[in-house]
Order: sequence, then structure tokens, then C-alpha cells
Amino acid sequence: MKKQIIAAGIGVLMLTAAVVIAAGCAKKEEAPKAEKIVLTMGSWRADDVEAWTKLLAEYEKISGVLIQFKPTNPPDYNASLRLQLDNGTGPDLMFARSYATGAELFDKGFFADVSDIPGLQEHFSESSKDAWRNKDKKSFGVPVAAVAQTIFYNKDIFEKEGISIPTTWEELLAASEQLKKAGYIPFANGLADEWDINECFMMGLLPNFIGGAQGRMAYEQGKRPFNDADMIAAFQAMKDIAPYCPNGFEALTYNDSNALFATGKAVMYADGSWTLDTFKDLPFKWGNIAFPPPAGKSPEICFHVDMGIAMNANGKHTTEARAFLAWLCTPEGVAVVAKYLPNGFYPMFQGNIAIEDAQSAELYGLLQGKGQDVRFVWPKLMNGTPSGYNLLNEGVIAVMKGQKTPEEAANALADGLAQWYKPE
Repeated sequence: MKKQIIAAGIGVLMLTAAVVIAAGCAKKEEAPKAEKIVLTMGSWRADDVEAWTKLLAEYEKISGVLIQFKPTNPPDYNASLRLQLDNGTGPDLMFARSYATGAELFDKGFFADVSDIPGLQEHFSESSKDAWRNKDKKSFGVPVAAVAQTIFYNKDIFEKEGISIPTTWEELLAASEQLKKAGYIPFANGLADEWDINECFMMGLLPNFIGGAQGRMAYEQGKRPFNDADMIAAFQAMKDIAPYCPNGFEALTYNDSNALFATGKAVMYADGSWTLDTFKDLPFKWGNIAFPPPAGKSPEICFHVDMGIAMNANGKHTTEARAFLAWLCTPEGVAVVAKYLPNGFYPMFQGNIAIEDAQSAELYGLLQGKGQDVRFVWPKLMNGTPSGYNLLNEGVIAVMKGQKTPEEAANALADGLAQWYKPE
């Protein structure tokens, strides 16, 4: 009897323990999981969804923070972003336009001050940082990628015709003349879309003619007139190149020019590094050469700021957003950016950056040993009426069509800017 009572007691104890353990497990299973932090990133790069999704997935592995890439149709980006920010629905992180457009959003309190982000001040050039600073030198974005203006060229034809890489503008014109006499179209560029002849050709060669960043700033500061001898020489260079463009180049679109080079009908093509992937499967050897300077001048290259990333000053996850920007200022973060950005978009981080694609690496190598500057009108001359961009564009087209002399084009640039621009 005693044994039965003891056995029964043990059974009760075991049952009680099982109930307690089960209850404990139930409580453990029912404990709410920590909510995953999800940020959004706005962008105008609608073509890069796959690349940025992979890039941000790498960051999630490191941080545990998911950042969703949500681009907008490029022409609609500025207006769409402003509407979202006004309504308090803006993304946590966003691509920021350089110079005045981005600075306006910062000054209105939409973009956060990121001047103290670790690594930002140490790892980027002053010209890169200036693109995302306001007048008080406060940073509102981290520089991410730039593009270069160069000349694509057909290596097979250069080799066949015994043409060496031109190191001066005069040598480039001589090579163009040799190619034309041999029956080739030297340059694929046309005028129909207007922007490309200005951004890809004129602004590509201009740093070589005016003395790079220092020369540009001398114009901006009123130390040089916009119609000086160097500016006239740059317009003259565009006039000199016109005979080496295709017959009927006035009516050729940007896509037409791409096709002329891609089919081997034109030997050279002044364009931007963003076109690298367009030509990756061509049936001939090709590469890139830098716009050469006039004899006696130092080589310069247009390495133009393209994208920076800002954070929402009023976002819900400012700590996590700031941590992501700090990661973009580290060698480890930049290595991931370089790996996943489309070819032809280059990190502005100062340091050794590995570029995996051979063509992209060749083009990136052209930056070595040269001065670097952004497109001439971007920092100061864009936002008045008439815009410096439009004035330069109209002048280039007019001289190439023979409607104006280089002197007249330079005078029109100077006169137009004088209507509103005050040297700073």
C-alpha cells in the first residue's frame, strides 16, 4: 500500500513537471519575435533594380537591415520625391541630385546633415563632396558613383590603319583626317538629340582647353571672361570636328550614333562610360581613349558626379539609415558598390578600387595621371535664365552647323550668363 502511495505521488510530480515544462515551452514559442527593420531607398535609376537589389542584399547579410530599392521613372523623380517629402511619406534613403537641386531639399529640412558620417570627409575628394554640400559646406549626401566622358574607338581599324593613340588634340584631328581619306567615318556623333553633343563631346574636351577644375573656378569667380581665348578654342575644336562626323550628322539621334559605332561604320564615338555594357558583345576589338589636350596643355578628364545618397531627416529609421551611409564610406562598402554597380559607374572613394570587367577597368585607368573635373556648367551655371547649359549647347550646335563662328558662340555664352550670373 505504501509503495502504491509513493508511486502515485511520483506520478503526480511527473505530471506536474510535464505541465510546467509544456507551459514554459508554450510561453517561449509565443514570445513575439523582434520586428525586422525595413528601410526604403528612392532612386531615378529604374534600369538598375537587379544590381541594387543584389548590392543591398550584401548589406543585409552584414547588418540584418533590409533596404528595399524603389526607383521612379527618371523624368518624374524630382517631382515625385518632393511630393513624398512634403507629405511625410518619403523614403528613408534616396538618391540625391548634385549641387543646387539637392541643396534646396537639404536647406528646407528634408535631407539630414551627414557631415559627421565617419569616413566621409577623409575618403572623398573636395570636388566630390562639393556636389552634395550646401553653401555653408554642410554635407547632405554621400558620393557614390561618377561617370567619365571619353572616346570609344575601334581597335581593329586603328591597328589596320597604323594609327597610334592621339596624345594631343592636333594628333586626334590628324588621325580623323587619315581615317576619312581611307574611307571611314571618323566620328559617329550627331546633333538631333542635342544633349549628347554637349555633354558627351563639348564637356568631355572642355577641361583640357580651360585648365580643368582650377580653370572652371576661375570663370566662376570672375577672374576670366566666359569668352576668353580658351573658350573660343574649345568652340573651335567642335567646329573642327564637324567634317569628321557622318554625312547628315545634323539629323542623327543618340541611338543612331550608337548603332554607327556598334556596326563598325564609324571608328570613334564621343560618349559616356555608362554606354560600356551596350557595346559588350561587339564583334570587333574596341576600347576607350581620353580626350587629348591641345599641344602644350596638361591632360584633364571629365569625371562627372552622377549619384549620391542622402537620408530622410524625418524618417523613422534614422539610426539605421546613418549606419548604411557610414558603410558606404568604408573600403568594404565601396568594394561591394564597385562589384554590383553597372559597368561605367565608378565609386568616387579615394583608394584602390578593383574593377572586375576588363573594358570598364581600361576606361577607369584613363583617370590615372590626369586632372579631374565635373561637367563645366553643373556647379554654378545651370539654374539661371538663360541657363549656362542651354547657352553652351546652342553654341556647340551653331558652330558645328556653320551658323556661328567660335567667337560668336563664346560671346553669346558670356552675354547670356551676364544677364543673371554673379561671380562667387
